[in-house]
Amino acid sequence: MRHAPAYGLLAAGLSLAACGPIPVEQAERQCYAQFAPKPPISGEAGMGVTNDGFRSNMKVELNVGAYVQGDPSAAYDSCVFRKSGRMPTRPLYSY
Repeated sequence: MRHAPAYGLLAAGLSLAACGPIPVEQAERQCYAQFAPKPPISGEAGMGVTNDGFRSNMKVELNVGAYVQGDPSAAYDSCVFRKSGRMPTRPLYSY
């Protein structure tokens, strides 16, 4: 039972280490995935009737990317700094 406080201190130290900064390259990857421009979702539909009757066509393009107030590049820089404690080595739009 004399080792119980040591195990408690070890567990506390390991849990606090999980909150520490991560390498800047890892932070850049995580933040890029969050703030990168997303490709739009698009599709086409058609409807028709034979003998040159009723015909319809529709094209839809929807952009459901991450919406950030302000500059996405600044949000990326802030995210990387918050996670790693360092400024990014590559800007958002260089990937």
